[in-house]
Amino acid sequence: MKPLKLIGAVLLAVCATTATAKEWKNIRIGVEGAYPPFSWTTETGELKGFDIDIANALCDAMKAKCKLVPQDWDGIIPALLARKYDAIIASMSITEERKKKVAFTNKYYHAPVKFIRKKGSNIEVTEAGLKGKTIGVQRSTVSDKYLTDKYGDMVKIKRYGTQDEAYLDMKAGRLDLLLGDIIPLNEGFLKKGNADKFEFVGPDINDKRWFGEGIGIALRKGDKDLKEKLNKAIEQIRKDGTYDKIRTQYFDFDIYGD
Repeated sequence: MKPLKLIGAVLLAVCATTATAKEWKNIRIGVEGAYPPFSWTTETGELKGFDIDIANALCDAMKAKCKLVPQDWDGIIPALLARKYDAIIASMSITEERKKKVAFTNKYYHAPVKFIRKKGSNIEVTEAGLKGKTIGVQRSTVSDKYLTDKYGDMVKIKRYGTQDEAYLDMKAGRLDLLLGDIIPLNEGFLKKGNADKFEFVGPDINDKRWFGEGIGIALRKGDKDLKEKLNKAIEQIRKDGTYDKIRTQYFDFDIYGD
């Protein structure tokens, strides 16, 4: 009987530990810190942006203590799976391909992607218009996947680690077009003194095959209780006005969508 009692005691201890762990009072959140206006890093190393403020608001709603962990985009999902942090709040599109690796919360905003061209270039977004053109895109994004699948055999694709690197090459004339999410392209590029020389071209691109169901928070598939907490927190900040208070600091239009 003693071994059974010992086993029972061990199981109780394990269950107690697991219950404590799943309270999620301390949460580590992976962020990019290089995708304005959603996230950027100041000269003093402080993280700023819409994603950062949303992360902090969700933590307040969950009454959790959160630590923001900067991570380059290329390795952001592998670092989640390696338990470097517990969730990713970094403007990540909810796609079927990513769902094979991670779970997602409900969306917290939605935005299409679009091309930018130099004014006067007269480049059109058609197969004939794009053929032979050099197009910049942030590496390992849904925009990269779309561009590769749709036009990879007819254009030259230049991939960048950050959106800012792509902006620099666009301004320097090393790109014919730039493809990315419409909000950061507008807020982080055109409105930053570049609208006199560059413009959007072509339709908004929303195809769910590549761009999924909106922007959500990525988590490990096993952390269902954290997903539930985050979904409730998203709903709470939407209802109590916190979401719109944050949103209006960055955008003068609705980014949540239908």
